[in-house]
Amino acid sequence: MSKGIKIATIGGGSSYTPELIEGFIKRQNELPVREIWLVDVPAGKEKLEIVGNLAKRMVEKAGADIEIHLTMDREEALKGADFVTTQLRVGQLDARVKDERIPNSHGVVGQETNGPGGMFKGFRTIPVILDICKDMERLCPKAWLINFANPAGMVTEAVLRYSNIKKVVGLCNGPIGIEKNIADILGVDHSEIYVEFVGLNHMVFAKTVYKDGEDVTAEVVTKMTEGESGSTLKNINATGWDATFLRTLNMIPIDYLRYYWQTRTQLEDQQAAYEKHGTRAEVVKRVEAELFELYKDVDLAEKPKQLEQRGGAYYSEAACNLINSIYNDKRDIQIVNTRNNGAILDIDPDSAIETNCVITRQGPIPLASGHLPVAINGIIQQIKTVERLTAEAAVTGDYDKALLALTVNPLVPSDTDARVLLDELLEAHKEHLPLFFKNK
Repeated sequence: MSKGIKIATIGGGSSYTPELIEGFIKRQNELPVREIWLVDVPAGKEKLEIVGNLAKRMVEKAGADIEIHLTMDREEALKGADFVTTQLRVGQLDARVKDERIPNSHGVVGQETNGPGGMFKGFRTIPVILDICKDMERLCPKAWLINFANPAGMVTEAVLRYSNIKKVVGLCNGPIGIEKNIADILGVDHSEIYVEFVGLNHMVFAKTVYKDGEDVTAEVVTKMTEGESGSTLKNINATGWDATFLRTLNMIPIDYLRYYWQTRTQLEDQQAAYEKHGTRAEVVKRVEAELFELYKDVDLAEKPKQLEQRGGAYYSEAACNLINSIYNDKRDIQIVNTRNNGAILDIDPDSAIETNCVITRQGPIPLASGHLPVAINGIIQQIKTVERLTAEAAVTGDYDKALLALTVNPLVPSDTDARVLLDELLEAHKEHLPLFFKNK
């Protein structure tokens, strides 16, 4: 890396890419990125060219010594890369629409990382990520894989169990959003607090909040029950938590927990929203269309503020901070998805968890948090079971394993519902699930 860092971004035509470019530009004094290769598939060529040209204008305006390359050739992009970032969406947003609408039509939550929709996004994404891992073994065996593609925890789990790539980290902007929300509640800067997180991706809890060395978790929770906070995520309706429940829990759950602990309310909200303005995916499609119209403007040379409406806020902060800390061996603490290695005693050491880690040149070292509190142990164990079964079904194309994974998912009402949903979603996504149809 002495001649500068080469970044390969798979899914480079994503509307998130300006976030990433902005992050590297801001850190150019200590992170010598020299090449960024934006890669996409033929179906994403137009978006790649639009966002890639914006990236070039951003770099030129900043006077950064960074070359932006646009390509459909993944192998060329991966050759000699130091970091590979993945932000791909197999089937694009049209597939997400199906993940949301089909479960909802059967009275089940439709969501891209939870429930049946999350499982099918895993089915489509995991084989592609594992193919990228095989290419990395040949073309950039020393590179770090930094995955943003959802479901990030499940993808990280699959890479750890079904590939030879050990240098993998999964990322989510959720914990950063929670931290910033807690800081706002306390009326302090984000840097003045320390939050201990435990759990899994989209199943994580702010277990303890410290300010000036003092445990202020109860104060934060009390203020939350008094209406001093809202959702930290734009895709979830922040129905207030029951005050007694939250005070007794004495932790701050990520908003995705609302799908499990406020299921009926979330389902009703989804159905009402669908009738009014479509699924979240359809809303995002409209937001993306507006973003790409902005990106086409040859006078635009910075990330537009409208990108935050896409849900992309803090991605550059998370991704670029992580890469910066690995490259410079900063040994700071960040919340990432990594191998457990005994940090959470109730979870298999080889499984992926989301928690506070010291970031070193050798990768993340998860901080020990001991046993999970009994109140959250059950739901976390259940979702880890779903992740592992889904990953196994994704790599084998085994219908029976897929049915098992869907049936034990807590958002699926019964085994009968699971079979109906599985059959309908398999048919809907047939184009992107060749493993499930290889013998048919």
